[in-house]
Amino acid sequence: MENKIRVVLADDHACVRMGVKYLLEQITHVSVVGEAADTQALAELLDSCACDVVVSDLGMPGIDGESNAIQFLRRLLHHAPHLPVVVLTMIHQASILMGLLQHGIAGIVDKRDITASLVHAIDAAVTGQGYLSNHARAAIAEAGVPQPRAGVMSAREWKVFTMYVSGMTIGQIAVKLNRSAKTISTQKRNAMRKLGLETEADVIDYACQIGLT
Repeated sequence: MENKIRVVLADDHACVRMGVKYLLEQITHVSVVGEAADTQALAELLDSCACDVVVSDLGMPGIDGESNAIQFLRRLLHHAPHLPVVVLTMIHQASILMGLLQHGIAGIVDKRDITASLVHAIDAAVTGQGYLSNHARAAIAEAGVPQPRAGVMSAREWKVFTMYVSGMTIGQIAVKLNRSAKTISTQKRNAMRKLGLETEADVIDYACQIGLT
C-alpha cells in the first residue's frame, strides 16, 4: 500500500519496542521507519529520517542528563508543531494525563491498551485529532472534568520544576539560575498549577510516574 503512515518509535526497553513494532507491522497502512532507545538517539533519528508520527515512551533517558523524555518532547512540539506525538505510558493520574495534553501531546495510550488502541491513536494523530485510550480516558472521567489549565508552561517553569523534584531547594535553584528565591518559588507554583498538581504529595507522585526521580 502506498502512502503508509511513517512512524518513529522510541522506548528504552528493547522488548517493548520489539512488541510494538511487531504489532504495527501487521497494519498495512503503517510503517515503522526508525527506532530509538533514548532522546539523543531520537533527536538524531528525526534529523535524518522523515516520519508522520512519533510514538514515544516517557521514562527513558534524556539529553544532557535528563531522566525522562518530557523536556525533549516539549522542545520537539515547539519546533515541529505539525509532527504529532503519541505517548505510551502507565500513568493513571488524571491531572498528570491532562498535563501531558497541555504540553501538546496528540494522543495518550496506556500501555495496557496498546494492542487495541495504538493504531487508532496513530490514525487520529495524523488527521489532527486528539486520542485517549480506554484506561487513560477512564482515569480522567473517574476524576471528573478537570479545571482548565492556566496557560502553557514556559521552558523556565518546567526547568525549575524538574530541578525542584530532583531534590534541589528553592534557594539552591535560585543560585543555580541566578534568580531571586521569590521568582523561583513563583515559577515552581505556576508549573504545579499548570500541571494540575495541588500538593507536595501530588508533585512526588507525578515525578515518580514520569521518571523524574
